[in-house]
Amino acid sequence: MTVLYFAWLRERIGLGREELDPPAHVATAADLAAWLSQKEPRYAAAFEDMASIRVAVDQEQVELDAPITSAREVAFFPPVTGG
Repeated sequence: MTVLYFAWLRERIGLGREELDPPAHVATAADLAAWLSQKEPRYAAAFEDMASIRVAVDQEQVELDAPITSAREVAFFPPVTGG
């Protein structure tokens, strides 16, 4: 799957996108964030405050407990404000 990172998440991780093949136990967006957090300190820093992170699965905004097992793309981004 393609994982995309936007704004300060991209800055902390140092990547805008990457191709990943998470293990079978990674079933939700929250699981993916937790799995990535254990990968390297830069991911742990990016995902330390999950209340400040939004997620989209296949370009549809969803809750963190949304399933990702058949997803082609998961995007993590901060809350968006308008004006």
